[in-house]
Amino acid sequence: MAKRTASAKKQARAGARRAIRNRGARSEVKTLIVKARRSLTEGAEAAPTTLEAIRALDRAASKGILHSRNAARRKGRLAKQLAKVAVAAPPPAKGKKAAAAPAAKPAAKKK
Repeated sequence: MAKRTASAKKQARAGARRAIRNRGARSEVKTLIVKARRSLTEGAEAAPTTLEAIRALDRAASKGILHSRNAARRKGRLAKQLAKVAVAAPPPAKGKKAAAAPAAKPAAKKK
């Protein structure tokens, strides 16, 4: 326990309550990061899960659950992995016109 003063004892109790509350939030952030990394390696819908993990990191950093630099480092690593996946597999073309070869534009007539 803390020192003998009443205020020190009260702060120790409050700190224990905050630690319990923060533990759940920190665990949720870690779970979202693991899900994002897994989706990045599998290549299935990586962007939404990664953005969700980044949002959770921002929330935890703003509430003081994680240090801001710790959150920034984790966000940077996730963004780097997402960029690597995006470069490796470009998004599929949408619609019939995009799937077909692009048509050559006719040359402009001179007057």
